[in-house]
Formats: sequence, structure tokens, C-alpha cells
Amino acid sequence: MAGHSTVLEDGSLLSRLDRSLLGLERFLALLSGLAVFALMVLAVISVGGRNTMNAPLPGYVDWIEQAMPLIAFLGISFVQRDGGHIRMDILISRLHGRALWLFELISVLLILLLMLALVWGSWAHFDRSFDWSAPLWSRDSSIDIGIPLWPAKLLAPVAFSVLCLRLVLQIWGYGRAFLLGLETPVAVPLIQGAAEQAAAEAEQLEGQE
Repeated sequence: MAGHSTVLEDGSLLSRLDRSLLGLERFLALLSGLAVFALMVLAVISVGGRNTMNAPLPGYVDWIEQAMPLIAFLGISFVQRDGGHIRMDILISRLHGRALWLFELISVLLILLLMLALVWGSWAHFDRSFDWSAPLWSRDSSIDIGIPLWPAKLLAPVAFSVLCLRLVLQIWGYGRAFLLGLETPVAVPLIQGAAEQAAAEAEQLEGQE
């Protein structure tokens, strides 16, 4: 699993695009967190209604199904930006310089190919559910209370498309680092070791005093 990482910034076009996309990623991650909180509130209402009035929240399972894409997908690009997804640190830690950037470049290229296929497949899945001429524009709905399913299905290609933008920026960053032989490229996660992480945390604490 990935250790602590840092993303460097400067005044270059790549770094400006990175910061602009980060704003969107933070907003989507916030929506994901709000969805988790909303599910917690719904659980309290459902359990409280069952115990006090023998009347649980109608369609509770339907609402959970609708919220799952919010929780599962919207924060994925934000985590990719910081290098928080599962990584093979034992192998990566042995690489340095151009060899490291080449390995990272190939890895991100493969991820991008996979995500482009998922964008295509998830959009087709949404398209089968959406119909302008149908009631609530939906060809299908949840079983219990009939919530249209197309909004939840739309979240997957949207979140995956944002991730594709992030991967394109990282390909740019790793490719630039490989060609120029940079030691500390911008707009890509630089994984810190235990000593570097401790030093960064100590510096942050000193700044708060």
C-alpha cells in the first residue's frame, strides 16, 4: 500500500492544470463524504422508526443503492492525485531516477487504458437506463419505492472521466520527468519514506506553534 506522498507545485502550465483539477476532485470527494453522512442519518431514522413506531424508513435499501456510487467512485481521482491507491512500494522503493519515472509512466498508461474502457462501458450502462421520453427519463427504477436508477448510473462515467483527466496529467508529469531526468517533478505524487514523513510532520507542527 502507498505510504505518505506529496505533490509539488510551481508556476508551470502542468502545475496550474493540476491545481485546477484538484478543486474539482476536492468537491467530488466532499460529495462522497456527505453521502456517507447522509446514509448514517438515514440509518438512524430507519432504525429509530422501527424501534419506536414499528415503521422503518420506506425504501431504505433503495436509497443505499443510490448512494453507493457516490461513496465508491467520486473520491477515486482525489486519492489518485495523492498516490493513495494500492502500490507496490517494495518494488518502487528500489527504483530511482529515470527508471522510476518510466515504471510510473507505464503503470499510469495501463491504468488510463483500463479507465477509458470503463468510461465507455459505464456510459453504455447509463444510456440503457436513460430515456428522454420515459417518465422521470428512466427506463428502470428501484424495486421498493421506484427511484429512477439513471442518476446513480451516470455517476460512474462522470467519476471515471475525472480520473482519466488526472491520469493524463500524471502521464504528462512522469513523461516530462523521464525525458528531462528530473528529481522532483510537479503534479505527480512523490512517495516519502518514514524518515521524510516524520520530518515533514515535525516541520508542520513547528509551523503551528
